[in-house]
Amino acid sequence: MKIYRNIEDFIPLDNAVVTIGTFDGVHIGHQKIISSLREYAQKINGETVLLTFFPHPRMILHPDDDSLRLINTIEEKADRLADSGIDHLIITPFTRDFSNQSAEEYIREILVSKIGTKRIIIGYDHHFGKDRKGSLVDLLKYAELYHYTVQEIPEQDINDVAVSSTKIREALIIGEIATANKYLGYPFHITGKVIKGQQLGRTIGYPTANIEVPENYKLIPAYGIYAVEATIVEQEEMSTGDYKPAITGPRLKGMGYIGTRPTVKGINRSIEINFFDLNEDLYGKTLRIEFIHFVRHDHKFENIEEMTKQLAEDEKNIRALLN
Repeated sequence: MKIYRNIEDFIPLDNAVVTIGTFDGVHIGHQKIISSLREYAQKINGETVLLTFFPHPRMILHPDDDSLRLINTIEEKADRLADSGIDHLIITPFTRDFSNQSAEEYIREILVSKIGTKRIIIGYDHHFGKDRKGSLVDLLKYAELYHYTVQEIPEQDINDVAVSSTKIREALIIGEIATANKYLGYPFHITGKVIKGQQLGRTIGYPTANIEVPENYKLIPAYGIYAVEATIVEQEEMSTGDYKPAITGPRLKGMGYIGTRPTVKGINRSIEINFFDLNEDLYGKTLRIEFIHFVRHDHKFENIEEMTKQLAEDEKNIRALLN
């Protein structure tokens, strides 16, 4: 996959088959659209192009609203799209000027002039342009003038898989990992660097890797204990050109915790992983943590001894779940 951090870096194609959207999660509904994109490109000897935006439009249009949380960081999304077989990924910086284009300007200047679109494949209820007033009606209206065709994936086709990014976010927020993973088609994950913690876990026999997730827009699941699997990842900074997905090492199994550590009077949210049968020093390394099962919600125990007893039971349960 080739990646472009600005549409100005893209050279228009002769037979571009294009889809557009935020594609948060790159879930199984999105995969239906991408599958249609690849199939049509093969028919016309074309190339697939996915046009997405970063920052997310809501971050720019509603800067005072800090409630938006996304399933994927932009790097995680790029990895998923590379795995899906997209030829070209264009990440357009979303700005107010960009959002103020009329529907025809957007079609003429972006889709036709800068990409060379011959076929547009979109999900149902797709909107674009100033105040999101552009729609399928506009794409069809200008199709003959600008020499492209349009295919909308019908609502019933998307609903057949009963999935949306919103449903996945809602599931993650309440800890329904199994539901989220089913809709995603892969385990939900977070990516972060291992940082120094208070090292309390070492004193009770459960040393943990403390994970720092720098992107504040990344959705973090419900507080609680999880069965997790992780890999050490190495990823080059994204730049225009051939995209290199993150390189992952061997899989590690463990017990994940998200919460404020109420038993020891913690205040700030902590993300910690106790890896099973691992003696390696992970400080400074970047991990991709996959959430496989939700085990229980966070709980304030009467004392450290009670908490340690429960952790032993959690470990027993999680080892069984992951084997």
